[in-house]
Amino acid sequence: MARIDSKVIFVTTSPRTPAKMIPEIDLLNIHFSGQVWNSESQAAFMELLKEENFFNGEGANDPAFSARDRINRAPKALGFVKLAPVISLTPAGVALISAARKEEVFLRQLIKFQVPSPYHKPSANSAAFWGKPYLELFRLIRHFGSLKFDELMIFGLQLVDYRQFDEVVSKIDAFRTAKAQNDGNYKQFRGEYLEAELKEIYLDDIVAGRTKTRETNDASVAKFLRTKASNMRDYADACFRYLRATGMVNISHIGKSISIVPEKLEEVDYFLEHTDRDPVFIDDEGRYSAYLGNAHTPSLLTDNRDMLEQKIRVEFPDVEVAEITSLEQLKDIFASELESRKERILTEQVLAIKDYRLFEEINTTFEQILDGSLYDTPLMLEWNTWRAMTMLDGGNIKANLKFDDFGNPMSTAQGNMADIVCDYDSFRLTVEVTMQSGQRQYETEGEPVSRHLAKLKRETDKTAYCLFIAPTINEACIAHFYALHKMNISYYGGTSTIVPLPLNVFIKMVEDSHKVDYIPEPRHVQRFFERSNELAIAANSEAEWYQGITSEALNWLSSVNSNGAVS
Repeated sequence: MARIDSKVIFVTTSPRTPAKMIPEIDLLNIHFSGQVWNSESQAAFMELLKEENFFNGEGANDPAFSARDRINRAPKALGFVKLAPVISLTPAGVALISAARKEEVFLRQLIKFQVPSPYHKPSANSAAFWGKPYLELFRLIRHFGSLKFDELMIFGLQLVDYRQFDEVVSKIDAFRTAKAQNDGNYKQFRGEYLEAELKEIYLDDIVAGRTKTRETNDASVAKFLRTKASNMRDYADACFRYLRATGMVNISHIGKSISIVPEKLEEVDYFLEHTDRDPVFIDDEGRYSAYLGNAHTPSLLTDNRDMLEQKIRVEFPDVEVAEITSLEQLKDIFASELESRKERILTEQVLAIKDYRLFEEINTTFEQILDGSLYDTPLMLEWNTWRAMTMLDGGNIKANLKFDDFGNPMSTAQGNMADIVCDYDSFRLTVEVTMQSGQRQYETEGEPVSRHLAKLKRETDKTAYCLFIAPTINEACIAHFYALHKMNISYYGGTSTIVPLPLNVFIKMVEDSHKVDYIPEPRHVQRFFERSNELAIAANSEAEWYQGITSEALNWLSSVNSNGAVS
């Protein structure tokens, strides 16, 4: 049992991306089911996890603690695993691994999550929790139609008791009115409003002098409020990400807001009406565990045959359903139609991209990524790079990120695969993107990038290269990728051609492909990577190689004549 010492909504923030739970709890189940969850099994789990393609972390300093951080938080809190008396998956955990539509599994578990519970007990100094946080956030979004990130962070997180719903609504209404009347700088206005709310939320702590945070000896009120503001940003970001995993919401990356998908309004209204708002089995861990791990509760619209048939008739009028069709078959039909619609939407997007109809939009999105004006820039960078690679040349470009039912980017690629894989028939190309910078870029991206390239080589038995893109490239990454050009390592399938480029240089490559009077072909792409190999052989240092290949990138089509032939 965890003691909660929080004055705002308590939600899990680990893992940051909900989908990362799936391969990890699968690994836990395969190797540790039936064992006791203790320091020994926790350390052994981390040792296994570090060897997996989908894991990009370290877990080295305290493996047992790292294991608890990954499993005791979201997987246990959301009812996917049981850790006592021995390790096991719940029915919900089994469903998460095996279900075709994992969004529905996430939805059921999120709207059941409650505080207080046998797993999470508020401390004497915490807020008086009473409710189901994600359920109430859905209700808040539904009430307003759309919530800005700031509104959810400053006010939505104050909804610790569902009986305070109207009070939180009034606060958001007042904030919107004040914002409309504010003639000054929004950032300053927002900062002053946030500080005032924080002082109200943490008044008791400030008066009692409980302002020292764990990370520092600074007990000043200013430092205390800055720390709490940072924590609230993390909580709000986690709420956005976990709600998005249900497939029920849209995220406006430009406006940094969240709203219900219009086609999902009926489904949201259904579970808001039929899900009990009161916490249950607060002092009965056995019954709570069984309730939380149940893969079939609470009831969703798709569990109601009449309403599901109606939804199919509205969204897919050409589909005929026989009377003898069972409910499960009906769900499969609905899921299949959703998937087919998504594939049609993505196909239409690809056609528009290849015709350069989205050139200006793609360029603008890159600019917004560089200036930090978008929500979830790692996801947007991965998505927009996929669009740019699709536009750049004639290959079959596959993004391994997850799309929602309407072709919108939902979450980044899982760690066991490259972000983007380009198939050019005679050769392959992986594309890896990251917003990481500094030494952290090398620590988290260096080895996985080469591993993903090696995996592609083994799977295709064809020549393969890798393009690594980030806003800035760390020197350690440059040295590492330069060395791999020269080192014949059997584990990586021989030498590895990995070219790191700053995002602004890649943008220039995309712009050049638009300016020329022909359509670049796969051979032009391959020539660029072969030039990297030539430069690595001739260079006396990684700096010389990097300068050379960057210069090549800035002029990658200049050696091509008007017929598209390489001269």
